[in-house]
Amino acid sequence: MLKKEVAYRLTIERSQNAMRKNPKVLFIYAPAQNLPGTVCKPQGALAHLYNAGTLLRAGVEVDIFDACVGRPKRDDLQQTFYRSTELPSGLLRTGVPVERILEEAADSDVIGFTSIFSNQERMVLATIHLIKKTFPDKLVITGGVNARSRMNKFFDAGVDAVFLSESEKILPLLMAEAVRQRRRKRFDFTGISALASRASDGTIVINRAQSIDFCWNLDELPMPAWHLHPNDRYAEIARPHGGDHAPGQLLRYASMMTSRGCPFNCAFCHIAGEIKTSLAGEIGRFRYKTIDRVLQEVEILKGLGIETIYLEDDSLLAIKSRAFELLRSLLKASVRFADVNGVNAIHMLNKDGSPAHDVIELLKEARINPIVLAFESGDTKIIDEYVSNKWNPQRHDMTALIRACKAAGLYVGANYMLGFPTETRTQMEKTIRMAREHKEAGADHCNFFAVMPCPGTPLFERSLACGYIRPDFDPDYLNWTQSIFINTPVSANEIEEVRQRAWEEINGEPWKESKRAMVPKA
Repeated sequence: MLKKEVAYRLTIERSQNAMRKNPKVLFIYAPAQNLPGTVCKPQGALAHLYNAGTLLRAGVEVDIFDACVGRPKRDDLQQTFYRSTELPSGLLRTGVPVERILEEAADSDVIGFTSIFSNQERMVLATIHLIKKTFPDKLVITGGVNARSRMNKFFDAGVDAVFLSESEKILPLLMAEAVRQRRRKRFDFTGISALASRASDGTIVINRAQSIDFCWNLDELPMPAWHLHPNDRYAEIARPHGGDHAPGQLLRYASMMTSRGCPFNCAFCHIAGEIKTSLAGEIGRFRYKTIDRVLQEVEILKGLGIETIYLEDDSLLAIKSRAFELLRSLLKASVRFADVNGVNAIHMLNKDGSPAHDVIELLKEARINPIVLAFESGDTKIIDEYVSNKWNPQRHDMTALIRACKAAGLYVGANYMLGFPTETRTQMEKTIRMAREHKEAGADHCNFFAVMPCPGTPLFERSLACGYIRPDFDPDYLNWTQSIFINTPVSANEIEEVRQRAWEEINGEPWKESKRAMVPKA
């Protein structure tokens, strides 16, 4: 018998038949999948870090395994991350083989997944199904806006429970209940709030979140368990989810958030659907950590050798007084920051629409560079209808803002969206024309995203109700280069062509080549 097959069988035999009194938990990032020609990056989402921190604080043994990149000394990056395999769908899979996933899962009692990005759903479901089929007695849990919105798919794959909201307060309750029920054949979590789970008769019971189920005071959150990430592997790969980096150089980076929620309610964002009456509860409300807590997190990351921190806040500068306090506190941090998640450009303007030079100077002094400005559209009607009416192309001079940022020495990226379901070709051209003006004003690059009606967003619900997407849509194609809309003024194919042409025309060759170099190779 081949050594590989022997090892595989031993892995199966090591599965526990019942939950231990002191259970072990493993959080897994599933392998990645990508459309041919698109960029592959490790996910490294913060959800696992906060959940792992929660369990460590409760004294539970926990680990994180990124199946996209594998572990040092066990998985060769050249065979896992830098060499992809073609799936039956035609997409490319990047990550360790299934035997390695089973080997990692074998010794744990609880396996956790996150499903935020809909276009990665298929790989998450496949990994869940693999583990549950091999280890039927293991407790499998998941969360994230995509899992919450499409929970039937996850229950069909074998999941035991789906978190419906922020999980830091609910996870310890589930763990305690799992230990109490550890000798039962089927877990029953139907008494736990903010959770969807199967009852003993197999029906799905949904307990929507209440205000008491999540943290209003973000300082009460556990410290994210950054030390459980394969940080050296991420540094070697050097592909954070945004920003530019010279190839061949280590990038010792990590992500953090100083706030949650957002004051805006843009239709394409899940935050707009996270209101008091929703399954998730009012977690879309803007909340933020104290400066002391932020600095504590920065010091932990520096202690791990992190040199660049990506600020993932949905609205970093939402409250100007708090923004000033935060930026001033970061001046002596001795670490570089970047905000590529998309700074709301309106927060960098004064009330009269002129550039807020005081904010720009503080960004420079605090070493927050690069920044990416989120413009979304150049058409007033589109901004009003889909983008919270948060800025006005006629009243706000964004080219002056870009020039001011460049004069301060900031690297400036810009984000735009094309192909809203009611958008005309003329409206799309307004956005492209505006992007061209921004590039001429000094923007270093311009990102163009095809509008994605992701599950869990008001845009998804509206598109489904109006017949703009098919009920049986394929989540594989919820990708920023693709459009899945039907019955719209501009066809999906034309949206994709216009988006690609704008990206090619407006951006410079060095930046485009840096992105092409990240495309997976089969």
